[in-house]
Amino acid sequence: MAERVAGKVAFVTGAARGQGRSHAVRLAQEGADIIAVDICQPFDDSPAPPATSEDLAETADLVKNLDRRIVTAEVDVRDYDSLKAAVDAGAEQLGGLDIVVANAGIATVAPRLDRMDERLWQDMIDVNLTGVWKSVKAAAPHLISAGQGAIVLTSSVAGLKAYTHTGHYNAAKHGVVGLMRSFAVELGPKNIRVNSVHPTHVNTPLLINEKTFRLFRPDLDNPGPDDLAPICQTFHTLPIPWVTPEDISNAVLFLASDEARYITGVALPVDAGSCLK
Repeated sequence: MAERVAGKVAFVTGAARGQGRSHAVRLAQEGADIIAVDICQPFDDSPAPPATSEDLAETADLVKNLDRRIVTAEVDVRDYDSLKAAVDAGAEQLGGLDIVVANAGIATVAPRLDRMDERLWQDMIDVNLTGVWKSVKAAAPHLISAGQGAIVLTSSVAGLKAYTHTGHYNAAKHGVVGLMRSFAVELGPKNIRVNSVHPTHVNTPLLINEKTFRLFRPDLDNPGPDDLAPICQTFHTLPIPWVTPEDISNAVLFLASDEARYITGVALPVDAGSCLK
């Protein structure tokens, strides 16, 4: 086993599946123990099927199979008290906290901003922006006490440029960049680094699902991944439709490791050149 984060404890939100699971497993592969949380409940208007308690348990098994320790909890990132309780309990059991990966988020399709329902807007901001703030707020005291730490926030290419019919998502993910830079300035004197990752399309259930296929290919009776791929590829400079969760996890691992010990306040795209278009 490589040991780029050996002896560290990492707190990962949205860890039941997709990118969050991948981050937890990748950090465990490199020697970290994990505090993993996920809401494990459905969200209205999300095209993706919900993560489940069984998904979170599978993440735990994957980490344990790497001979690393893991503490899990079903927590809504909108609920600060529950987040704090989960982080505090996990840090106590695992002996501290060194890394925070605020990854939990939702994706919903919406009309134009001037026609958007207020509930749809508020749910997005509450989860994808305020939930990130609450996740870091709950974890920061442990890093400050330790006198060091690394925080990685999951934004999006939509945090660096705008897409139509996702104005609420664009706003939340742009807001994550503001959070990242503000935390980097405020926590830097405490020897805590803060950066963000900005994925393009990732082949997780948030993208690879029947509702998304039908949204992008309404001209077909039974569209699938192969029908979506050519459309997604048009977003990129490199000739690929999407990246994998592991591609994002490798960036998270780098930013969390001592290899990035003097990197802070950076918005790192993993986007196949999408920001160039």
